[in-house]
Amino acid sequence: MRIVVVGASGTIGRAVVAELGQRHEIVEVGRNSGKVRFDATDPASIRAGLELVGTFDAIVATFGSVKFAPLAEMDAAGYGIGLADKLMGQVNLVLIGREFIADGGSFTLTSGILSRDPVAGGSSASMVNGALEAWVQAAAIELPRGLRINCVCPGLLEETAVSFGAFFPGHVPVSSARVAKAYAKSVEGRLTGRVFEVF
Repeated sequence: MRIVVVGASGTIGRAVVAELGQRHEIVEVGRNSGKVRFDATDPASIRAGLELVGTFDAIVATFGSVKFAPLAEMDAAGYGIGLADKLMGQVNLVLIGREFIADGGSFTLTSGILSRDPVAGGSSASMVNGALEAWVQAAAIELPRGLRINCVCPGLLEETAVSFGAFFPGHVPVSSARVAKAYAKSVEGRLTGRVFEVF
């Protein structure tokens, strides 16, 4: 398969490239690095980037920024970061990607454990992750041409626990290599409308 990995230079992205790259052609995409570059917060940029990529069999989104801050300090602009980047960035990737993906292809998006196990300061991440998971399940029943869509919901990563662990008290980290197996299950399997949890 020809698989586009958006966010390929990130911790999860690198693990997905390592896992799927053993068996498939990978097109690495990023905002500032990769074979193709585009800004996922800008639909025109997504379209221009996917036009460069051409036809593909699967697209994996492993990107998304949100603001971590106490609820008392959050405002519309703070929530807007996650809505524009992680939520609509991934949604627009699917909406535009439908025009380029081969029949029977798949989309795999990324949410996160805070959709079901919230922490103080993580209300934006919880909101966006929950919205992504609900949207994936709804979109799956309407995609044409045998297209599939799933979402991977990883826990706190071992590789980033030093930087983000203070936000996740009591959480047990998981390796990015283990998380990458869930992306392989989504891409190489036949399931659709699923949320694959890796905690």
